[in-house]
Amino acid sequence: MELILASQSPRRRELLKRIVNEDFQVSPAEIDESMVGYSDPKQYVLAMAHAKAAKVAEQNPAAIVIGCDTIVTINDEILGKPLDREDASGILHLLSGQTHIVYTAVVIQQGIKLAEAVVPCEVTFWDLTDQEIDNYLMTDEYADKAGAYGIQDQGALLVKSVCGDYYSVVGFPVATVARMLKDFEQPRILKAQ
Repeated sequence: MELILASQSPRRRELLKRIVNEDFQVSPAEIDESMVGYSDPKQYVLAMAHAKAAKVAEQNPAAIVIGCDTIVTINDEILGKPLDREDASGILHLLSGQTHIVYTAVVIQQGIKLAEAVVPCEVTFWDLTDQEIDNYLMTDEYADKAGAYGIQDQGALLVKSVCGDYYSVVGFPVATVARMLKDFEQPRILKAQ
């Protein structure tokens, strides 16, 4: 059975390799990610994951397709990917000293069979100085990252605490995905040694 990850994220690819013991394909889904019609962050992130999985599943009806989307929210406002360095600076100033919620939605589709989950995680940032924010922006890690940071690299220096699934913040809640995949014919999940 063919397994397809509907994402171009190298982090998701790396994390999927941790839970399946076979090769899989990567087929990024190009979809419209505009937030029109979605006021609830959980509905939005789930709709995006559904759209990604459906787009790839339409072209590969027998395959197991995994679609994911990750958003950062503060006070129920979705913070998208920064447009540029100035926008990223504004987002990081907004998150400084605050607790925000990261949601990652996972949709697994094979034909008409579907499984879905939304995995939240609370992240609290330190009170950041302008210099700390500038130092982080110099890494260029903020580009193409929801909330203008990546927790798995230098963005870890911004984070005071995490409450929930760390891998949801990275963009691929490993344990949740492994459990969801058990309901499908394949792939074989790695077994603990």
